[in-house]
Amino acid sequence: MIQSADNYPISQLLDIYSPVEYYIPRYQREYTWGRGEWEKFFDDILENDYGYFLGSIICINQSKDTLKTQQLEIVDGQQRMTTLSLLYAAIYSYLKEFNGLEYTDLIVESTNLKHHLVHKRNTNKPRLILQIQNYNNEDYCAVLGEAGIIESYKTPPNAGNRRIFRAYRYFKKRIVSLSEGLENGHEEIKSFLEKLNQTTIVKIEVGSHSDAYILFESLNNRGVPLSSIDLIKTKLLAQLEVDDPGSINFHFEKWNYFLKFLGDEYTIQERFFRQYFNAFRQDFIKICSYPVATRSNIIDISEKLIKDDAKEFLDKNLEIAKIYSFILGIEDNEYFHPLAKSLKDLDHIQGTPSYLLLMFLLKEKDTLKLDNTQLKAIIEKLVCFFVRRNLTDVPPTRDLTRMFMKIIDKVNGLSGDEIIDTIVTTLSDVSSEDARFQELLEGPIYKDNAWVTRFLLCYLEESAMTREKEVDLWAKYGNNYVWTIEHIFPQGDNIPQSWVDMIAEGDHEKARALQEEHVHKIGNLTISGFNSNLGNKGFEYKRDRKDDNGNYIGYKNKLKLNRDLENINEWTVENIEKRTEKLVKEIMDMFSLK
Repeated sequence: MIQSADNYPISQLLDIYSPVEYYIPRYQREYTWGRGEWEKFFDDILENDYGYFLGSIICINQSKDTLKTQQLEIVDGQQRMTTLSLLYAAIYSYLKEFNGLEYTDLIVESTNLKHHLVHKRNTNKPRLILQIQNYNNEDYCAVLGEAGIIESYKTPPNAGNRRIFRAYRYFKKRIVSLSEGLENGHEEIKSFLEKLNQTTIVKIEVGSHSDAYILFESLNNRGVPLSSIDLIKTKLLAQLEVDDPGSINFHFEKWNYFLKFLGDEYTIQERFFRQYFNAFRQDFIKICSYPVATRSNIIDISEKLIKDDAKEFLDKNLEIAKIYSFILGIEDNEYFHPLAKSLKDLDHIQGTPSYLLLMFLLKEKDTLKLDNTQLKAIIEKLVCFFVRRNLTDVPPTRDLTRMFMKIIDKVNGLSGDEIIDTIVTTLSDVSSEDARFQELLEGPIYKDNAWVTRFLLCYLEESAMTREKEVDLWAKYGNNYVWTIEHIFPQGDNIPQSWVDMIAEGDHEKARALQEEHVHKIGNLTISGFNSNLGNKGFEYKRDRKDDNGNYIGYKNKLKLNRDLENINEWTVENIEKRTEKLVKEIMDMFSLK
């Protein structure tokens, strides 16, 4: 059934002399990865050691003539291969534009890189052919053209708003940030490219669609593979059995008790071990000399600490896990209860990189002379920081762990308000300028960052709630949020005639242009618990909609966000701009780092 299965470095998988061509058939889903996946993909390569494993792809190889171009149909792994190619294109674009191309090694790298993406003997023919729906392949060819990799291409309409171009531009931005402000920035790019080339993927080749299906089902039904947590557990219990053989059942129960505080999600468990080491690294420096814990070295770090004192390793992890559990919202803590709401905000804005700082502050609060009021003030400033950081990408993700480790070094030995001042000053120094933050708030914020947009809208609404009228805007029904983002002027391709008449005096082309420019601005957004009932309806319908019990579920639902909407009869570009200006001012005041 399997013709071959080997673990290849990326540079070999896309070998410049190989006639292999990968294509994604039309029946496969279109490119769906978004910002979260792009960020993780980039950071995994950046933060881990050479040879990092990216996973596997399954290909159908029905080629008969070995002398001709070998076409491999990708049936599993298309998102990964597309993202990889877009990252290569972004790096090539940077190298092509880079003023320092007098560096011979970079000229060679850029030439090789180009032929990872196009055939060496036909430089206008891509090595990866995407599926055609939603302009995927046309957008991809346009990216290669914009990057200077191919010459013959046509950019389809609205390509910049679709995921292929947005991924490419995201990676270009991250590549530029690697070298910014560094005297030898080209060395950072070269190092990253070397890591990328040595990253590995298992390529599994089968001979038919039926073989591919059987293999795919088999791989996906075998359960969760062995994780780093399993390896740490095995090493720990093996060492404890040697050190204290009569108590192994007791230690096993303690391990299970420890995991209870972290929950069942492997990624959170693994993150805890990394953040625990990074928060308290000074305690372990004589045992383990790693400057920072990463996904690549956390097993080796844990093994060294276990070998030094397995019982202490488990006891200390258990102590901090109880604090971490409260930060995560898994376990309550009566003493820290006043911090719960602020910690939820930090979770909602995806501020998890700061948890290592909070672990340290909450454990050492007595020594640091911090009370709950001061701790709450720190968490609120962390929320402000992450609102700005997650919208502007400043500072870059790769810097966050070391930044919070440095803050721990700075505050260790200080007390009370000195600690708050030090943290706020540091966050302010590394954060983006107000002008850049405001520029992004005033732009198509929903298109650029839907998650931050959701947080801001919910936060604005929550700030006006009283305890008696409190609503959980983060509640879920199944896997979906009950309260969702609602575009007042609708975002769909087919603009209803009533909206064309209202927004553009009946001119469809003008309505489409105005939609492109204004539909994703924050002034055109609100939150609704009945989004599917509103959709593309007319403005008056959305404003006056009631449920079966006669309660307003449209814009007259008494939410603060809708006060500008409940008493007007039309919605125009002027309304959008005016409301955008108002909400941006509120947000700038709320999330200041001054």
